Amino acid sequence: MTAGRLKNNRILNWFSEPSQPALYDRQLVWLALGLMLFGLIMVCSASIPVAIRLVDMPFYFATRQGVYLLGATLLACIAMSIPLSRWQRLSVPSLLVSIVLLVVVMFVGHSVNGASRWIPLGFFNLQPAEGAKLALLLFISGYLVRRHGEVQEKIRGFLKPLGVLIVLAFLLLSQPDLGTVIVMFVTTIGMLFIAGAKLWQFISLMGVGIASIAALIIAEPYRLRRVTSFLDPWQDPFGSGYQLTQSLMAFGRGGWWGQGLGNSVQKLEYLPEAHTDFVIAVLAEELGLIGVTVLLLMVFALAFKALQIGRRCLEAEQMFGGFLASGIGIWISFQALVNVGAASGMIPTKGLTLPLVSYGGSSLFIMATAVALVIRVDYEYRLQTSQAHQRIRTHDERKPEKQ
Repeated sequence: MTAGRLKNNRILNWFSEPSQPALYDRQLVWLALGLMLFGLIMVCSASIPVAIRLVDMPFYFATRQGVYLLGATLLACIAMSIPLSRWQRLSVPSLLVSIVLLVVVMFVGHSVNGASRWIPLGFFNLQPAEGAKLALLLFISGYLVRRHGEVQEKIRGFLKPLGVLIVLAFLLLSQPDLGTVIVMFVTTIGMLFIAGAKLWQFISLMGVGIASIAALIIAEPYRLRRVTSFLDPWQDPFGSGYQLTQSLMAFGRGGWWGQGLGNSVQKLEYLPEAHTDFVIAVLAEELGLIGVTVLLLMVFALAFKALQIGRRCLEAEQMFGGFLASGIGIWISFQALVNVGAASGMIPTKGLTLPLVSYGGSSLFIMATAVALVIRVDYEYRLQTSQAHQRIRTHDERKPEKQ
């Protein structure tokens, strides 16, 4: 009797028996949670000086980031509970809602540093551009399912999603927000390439896109100043090159192991936007090259997981989930590349957050939802393949009985 009780003891069974195969990628979940926790720690460290100056509360931004994390986790749980078939049906309505919000922000948008990108909602400011990224991915994924053959064979099928991108780009450039347009452009052409678009179409689009971005930079004096300051920030270290030179100082002071968590000097009102777009610079100063490497490995492992899941789904003919996961992988990796590249002086400065790490409610909500969608894609893939495997196994077991 005692042996039976021990056998039925759940705690002992948890330690003694192997875990059941999970219908989701646990590494993906831990990577996302690790990045959000990493971000909370760094936002807490980087935002203390500016929080004391603005509201005389050292942990004001850290507290808000913690609340955003709870909200993002709740949104992620809701997103994971919705089947992909419903997400596919909502792809067009979500795009229309994003376009409406981008129009609304033109009239009632809250301006920060000369850019009107936020709709004030009282408890936090909504940034429609973040939602537009995910809405565009959902739309293109659904479009590629419906018009997969047309994209591969006809130029018309290739150009239709670009028309939607042009509409979104026009609305975003009116804010102005060139960084989001570039992320959308790269993600779109990446998804079209995965869908099997002809190589000459891909190369032509890249050429047109680069020429358009160059024209947009030349057309606006502030964008041109950013490019020239990126080429030689030390030429005007207290003017157009100020932000980049302060960021480079943070990277230089960090060395291999950093100055220690909380010991950054550049965050003491020297480096603007230290807890948002340039949080990686504070991380580099406090945790050094090792800390930056660990963080980047986590980000790109998350993106690689998404691309890997997308590839498996496409091979299994789960087209919507495959395109969506692949698009999210491209989006996360490219946005992280732009953020870190801008902070380290490799590319011109762009107002893009580091996924799941930088301060901001809108970015965190959308990125968490995107990761949740990848988890849902993987769940449905594993569910389908496990059910198919079970049917084959059951069929094989019944064969001897019939004989």
